[in-house]
Amino acid sequence: MVQGFYKTDNPRAVPFLEILSMATETLWSNKLRTGLTMLGVIIGIASVIAITSVGQGVQKNVEQQIEALGTNVLQIFAGAARSGNISRGVGSTSTLTWEDAKAIAQQAPSAEIVSAYLQRNAQVVYGGENTSTTIYGTDLKYSDARNTYPQAGRFFTQEELDTAAQVAVIGPTVQQTLFGARSSPIGERIRIQGEAYEVIGIMEAKGSQGPTDRDDQIFIPLTSMSKRLVGNNSLTGISVNGILVKASNQEQLEAAQFQVTNLLRLRHNIYPPQADDFRLTNQADIVSTFTNVVGSFTIMVVAIAGISLVVGGIGIANIMLVSVVERTREIGIRKAVGATNSAILNQFLAEAIVISILGGCVGIGSGVLIAFAAASIFKFPFVISGLSVIIGFSLSLIVGLVAGVIPARNAAKLDPITALRSD
Repeated sequence: MVQGFYKTDNPRAVPFLEILSMATETLWSNKLRTGLTMLGVIIGIASVIAITSVGQGVQKNVEQQIEALGTNVLQIFAGAARSGNISRGVGSTSTLTWEDAKAIAQQAPSAEIVSAYLQRNAQVVYGGENTSTTIYGTDLKYSDARNTYPQAGRFFTQEELDTAAQVAVIGPTVQQTLFGARSSPIGERIRIQGEAYEVIGIMEAKGSQGPTDRDDQIFIPLTSMSKRLVGNNSLTGISVNGILVKASNQEQLEAAQFQVTNLLRLRHNIYPPQADDFRLTNQADIVSTFTNVVGSFTIMVVAIAGISLVVGGIGIANIMLVSVVERTREIGIRKAVGATNSAILNQFLAEAIVISILGGCVGIGSGVLIAFAAASIFKFPFVISGLSVIIGFSLSLIVGLVAGVIPARNAAKLDPITALRSD
């Protein structure tokens, strides 16, 4: 038997397994060349799998974070102050009040839970430790609106809200920064901008949302925040930075948005064509927009990764063409002893397919490992789509077929006499 070809008593009926065995044997005898040929396919398939997985993992992570806050929640922000033609950003002016929130709770049927809040950054001190953190002045409904509750201790009461009591519920990050490994800071006193507050609870851990650490927060009564820390009351009541409106379910969100928008316009005396002095954001819309953005970005990057597959296919075709030239004499000998054109064609096609399938399998494994490593390092869910694996494997098979056709046809068409004369 000549290396790289099969020998059988009936060359017109060569078993598939024998073709596959001979193709594998030929490729194994040229391991370096085979490995380099597979490299393009490996990189392309690994890129497709890894990028798809990372995109889906990041998307799932953000969706989980937003869903933890509630996809049936509207956020209403105060308007933006302007200096000349320059906007100073949402919330830079006092256009929302606690009374607006109370009116929404009473007059918007689709609003199940309504909560107002004030937000400021402030320096917090305990003993010799201090930290800069975000202070939220809230009412009693904030925990229900945000789906966040104390894991130890309690939230403040209606009496504490009415009397502007100096009590605080701290986040886990604040606890770790100020109190370290203490068993419990409940009952201790911290100072917020020089004012003493008793710690009455510790909020459950929520993790980070993008660059924002949702555990690096302190919650105090809205009345205490307004009187002692902000001192920013509007003429019509206590000014707030935002209002949370939670509908009974996601289907009621549009109705709630319509009702809230019209109610605030009436309360603020806004009529067309005047611009609203507030802004509404819909959590469900945020999820949908982010999903579309990530999906489009993933498709774009996967398309770029597909170029690697094209390069890999060209590499396979080049190597197979070189292989035909190198093995011209062997092809001539095989034809001289009775091998048919289809037998030669199948042999070279099998070699190209084996290279692409092996490259595809290694690429899938590499892509899964890269995706797992990325998920572990950057702390987002590890997601592998079965569809992406199937597509990756199918692409590798197609690359092998396409890249192997021309070299295989060239080998099959060689004239045996001319091939035997080749050096």
